[in-house]
Amino acid sequence: MAESRNISGLSGADAEAPAEGSATEAPLDPTAAALAAEVAQSDPELAREASAYFRKQSHLVEVQTEHLHEQRVVNLALLKLKRFGERLRVGLQLFFILVATAIGVGGIIMVRDAVHSHSVVIDPFEISPDLAAHALSGRLVASELLDRLTQLQAATRSSAERRSLSNAWTNELSIEVPETGVSLSQLERLLKTRFGHDQHISGDLMQTETGGLVLTVRGDRILPKTFTDQPRNLDKLLTEASEYVFGQSQPGLWAAYLSNNDRIDDAIRFCQAAYATADYGERPYLLNYWANSITQKAADGAKREALPFYQEAVRLKPDYWDGYNNIMDAFMGLGDEEGTVREGEQLLKAAGGRPGRAPEEDYQNWDEVVFNLAAFRASLIADMESHGGVGANGAANGSENLTAARIDVQLHDVDAATLRIKTTMVDEKYPPDVATAAFARALLAEEEGDSKAAAREWDAFATAYANATVAIENPRYICFAAVTYEKTGQPVKAEAALNAVGKLTFVDCYRFRGDLLDLRGDWAGAQTWYAKAVKLGPNIPAGYYSWGLALAKHGDLDGAEAKLQEATRKGPHWADPLKAWGDVVLKKGKTKEALAKYDQALEFAPNWKELKEARQAIAKQGI
Repeated sequence: MAESRNISGLSGADAEAPAEGSATEAPLDPTAAALAAEVAQSDPELAREASAYFRKQSHLVEVQTEHLHEQRVVNLALLKLKRFGERLRVGLQLFFILVATAIGVGGIIMVRDAVHSHSVVIDPFEISPDLAAHALSGRLVASELLDRLTQLQAATRSSAERRSLSNAWTNELSIEVPETGVSLSQLERLLKTRFGHDQHISGDLMQTETGGLVLTVRGDRILPKTFTDQPRNLDKLLTEASEYVFGQSQPGLWAAYLSNNDRIDDAIRFCQAAYATADYGERPYLLNYWANSITQKAADGAKREALPFYQEAVRLKPDYWDGYNNIMDAFMGLGDEEGTVREGEQLLKAAGGRPGRAPEEDYQNWDEVVFNLAAFRASLIADMESHGGVGANGAANGSENLTAARIDVQLHDVDAATLRIKTTMVDEKYPPDVATAAFARALLAEEEGDSKAAAREWDAFATAYANATVAIENPRYICFAAVTYEKTGQPVKAEAALNAVGKLTFVDCYRFRGDLLDLRGDWAGAQTWYAKAVKLGPNIPAGYYSWGLALAKHGDLDGAEAKLQEATRKGPHWADPLKAWGDVVLKKGKTKEALAKYDQALEFAPNWKELKEARQAIAKQGI
């Protein structure tokens, strides 16, 4: 019995049944199982009980295994769901962070835009009831005024800062800011009102008892002004009002518009009246166009009178690049070409090098004096391309395309010059256009070896030069005619050309005087004038170049080389001195050095036929 109880205890017959769904059962003790198996060998009944017990245990193991597999599947599903939930939570957090960031950035941008806003905003006008009955509305009148302001601004070529133009009802977004009932456009206007510098323009349109129209405009920092006319002349009233608003809100641009459209006296009067009360930032532009208008009047001493205005404009605005160019132009007009060189160096320094902050077109006067011709032509072309094909600086100097044609000739690019001249319309009633075209054609004829044709073009130039505007803007160009006239047996015209500049002094006039005397056999007198040219413009290459050519002509090759070397140092981008220098050293038997000079010259005048032929002649020698 004791054994039976032991076996019963070992088999678990007295054990409590496991709870349903339990993942674990009491494991079978290996020692007990071994003892039970040994005892069962001698007791058949106990063997049957043991066998039944083992089958039960085997079935239990299978159930447990299946249960564990199902539990693993459920656990994996729960783990995936948990991971998805975590990712969703992180994603939502990132989304809200991004939304908050976007709102914050948008708010910062709106505040920044508000702080930097300097727009001219046209608010709806008040309209009298009798006019409103004729389908006129405040928005309609404001829109018409805005259209005219936009047209005026678009027609103004100037570097003056342009303020944006808008009406007060555009960009009205319907999105509402939560819990405030304020739209984004309203919020934007509130910010601009609080932090911005917009200038709001409004007014009213009334009808008089006699049926006339009375239009009044008023605004921030603008004194009210009333315009009256007949009922059929509303367009005229709006035009007059838009000009008044334009002048009051953007005085620099309005001065430019008046000056550029030959309303010279109006420009001068406006600048005089507006300067004292104008914003500090507007004053440089007022001074600049005031000076431009003075020079356009073409009175004696105009350049000298205008120069202090330009200089003060640059003092007030050290990055006023057009101002530097105008200072250089004034020096040129006064016969102070060295002043032009000095101012060009100041511009280069202020702009931080070249290319730098200053537009290339503002180096044009300097480029011309030092014969940086390729850069001069490139800036002309760029200016024309950015200003509707006509350029911004052609008013007093004639067509910029004709000026480019003249530079083509000086670069010895005959084909380009010929095409440009043929494809450019010349206003025969406008002296600057006639003069620029005649100058280009005269140089082209000389380049092609036709001195008689060149002389005829110089006659046309001389006629245009009698116009004060041409003479003031381009005083020294007439001196280029002297040598052509002398070659064609017209010494009186040659002298007249050199004397036309009066008391003004120019390197070109001095060096051409030297050429003239050399043609007449006065070599000593010629050298005197070459020396004067160099002394007048020690930093200008033209005097050294002409002197070097003359010395080579007279057999002084060493003297010629020295002068041409100096010309190249003063004008390192000018092909002519390099080519002449190559000719001189070739005569001295220095073939390799001549070839090097020709190659240098070709960098600056790649289409110069004579230069190419000279180089090819050396190349054929196998050097």
